Amino acid sequence: MADIGQSIVDLFASMGLAGLLLSIFLIFYIDAILFPTLPELFVIIVFFAGQGLIPDLQFAVLILITIALAEIAGVMTLYSIVTRVRVPKRIERGVHKYRDFLVVRDERMILVNRIAPILPFLGAFVAICKWSLRKSLIYTVIGGTIKYGLILAMAGYLQAYYETGVARTVTLIIVLIIIGLSFALSYYRKKKMGDVCANPPA
Repeated sequence: MADIGQSIVDLFASMGLAGLLLSIFLIFYIDAILFPTLPELFVIIVFFAGQGLIPDLQFAVLILITIALAEIAGVMTLYSIVTRVRVPKRIERGVHKYRDFLVVRDERMILVNRIAPILPFLGAFVAICKWSLRKSLIYTVIGGTIKYGLILAMAGYLQAYYETGVARTVTLIIVLIIIGLSFALSYYRKKKMGDVCANPPA
């Protein structure tokens, strides 16, 4: 999956600022509707690749806006598809059963999902569970802005105190640790949910 993200960045990087933002949009859009692309990693790659084009703060803001637009587009795409097709009852029951074992069973789970990603195909999940689309989009934007804003702030802070190469390396290591912890939390939560499903309380 990471190779696909890197290919997108490489393809559009020659287009300058617009190309870098377009690559971010595509990476996050694909992540929202198809499969994981490790977006946290590519936020940093694109941020450092675009240094010098415009001031870092402006670039970071543009990245966050692009991420929000891409994630909204991703949620809306799957939501629109699912609300227009007839979802098999078996899949609906599976989604509802999955939802019932979540830490939070309503739209607020989207915020929790930023820490331990266990909601695949969010737009479809919102449609099937009949969550409020408006609330879901708001939580998607809030969660994304906070998460990726903190990552970009960390990158900017390290950039201010270290050479570019060192700052990039340290930031990437920290981001990889964050990704690893997120996957570990996600695995633990899914395993716990599976155990509960297999051995429901009496």
